[in-house]
Amino acid sequence: MTKRAYNFNAGPAALPLEVLQQAQEQFVDYHGAGMSIMEMSHRSALYEQVNNEARDLLRELFGIPDNYQVLLLQGGASTQFASIPMNLLQPGKTGSYVMTGSWADKAYKEAKLFGEAAIAASSEEFKFNRIPDLSSIALPDNAAYLHITSNETIEGTQFQAYPDTAGVPLIADMSSDILCRPVDVSKFGMIYAGAQKNLGPSGVTIVIIRDDLAANSPKTIPTMLRYDTHAKNDSLYNTPPSFSVYMVTLVLKWLKEKGGVAGMEQFNRDKTKLIYDTIDNSGGFYRGFADPASRSLMNITFRIHSEELEKLFVKESEAAGFVGLKGHRSVGGLRASTYNAVPLESCQALAQFMAEFQKRHG
Repeated sequence: MTKRAYNFNAGPAALPLEVLQQAQEQFVDYHGAGMSIMEMSHRSALYEQVNNEARDLLRELFGIPDNYQVLLLQGGASTQFASIPMNLLQPGKTGSYVMTGSWADKAYKEAKLFGEAAIAASSEEFKFNRIPDLSSIALPDNAAYLHITSNETIEGTQFQAYPDTAGVPLIADMSSDILCRPVDVSKFGMIYAGAQKNLGPSGVTIVIIRDDLAANSPKTIPTMLRYDTHAKNDSLYNTPPSFSVYMVTLVLKWLKEKGGVAGMEQFNRDKTKLIYDTIDNSGGFYRGFADPASRSLMNITFRIHSEELEKLFVKESEAAGFVGLKGHRSVGGLRASTYNAVPLESCQALAQFMAEFQKRHG
């Protein structure tokens, strides 16, 4: 195998090498079945074991209470943008959204297609370089839920604490930071996440939803989009993304071996500190986009004083074996996504490359 790339892709993103190697070993013959996990029936005992193990591991690692369902769905978090108001936005109620950037905006626009939606707080005046002050969140009296995007992948901001909604269900899109740090799941009515950043490959979406919310799906919406459909059928109502679920199981086992979510938080803080310190100590050559109080553990966004230098940075970094450092097309700049599976060595190498690039071009 050639040298592994320094993978800072925003998603699909880096996977643990140990997980990839284990999947490679089991790819043709899974546990002596004489076939790959990709070939076997999702009704088989072997696959049901994988399905159940993925959900059980997630419960254990994330501390999910017994009165929550763990669903393994398809369609990505983007489908959840529509599924949430379809299932939970009752007539006469308002879906409330904290506007923190690109992904929050997409969720809000989908909600407006199905009912009344309102912005409860926003950081647009700061070009979304920070999370709004929690005290600024204004919930209407008829709020059905409050939706937040816990980590904005494009802008590189992250909630450092979560709002107290006084009984209104709190819903969080955690696609880009789930399992990067401990969370009190009981504070949320629902948490959802696409797997392709911290949990595995693309193809499966995790939904953690409180029993009472899952049970209230209206019978007037499509069967496949109702949470109670999947809760009643253990996420096996239809053919699941079986290989992706299998990979999530392997990633969760890897995370458990690495000290669980608390161990992963310290690992992530050590990694990102290397890069944030390089930015902060560059004398202004590099400028972090996110306000320091809202900086993300998962997506580090930064600029250089000229777009020409930014293009050169991307070109030289790619020649040096780095992947994914170009900022999102909607905002430009530079971005390093440091998800759970990104090794410390990759962050050390990036910090060194950044320092050397500054010496050459500063």
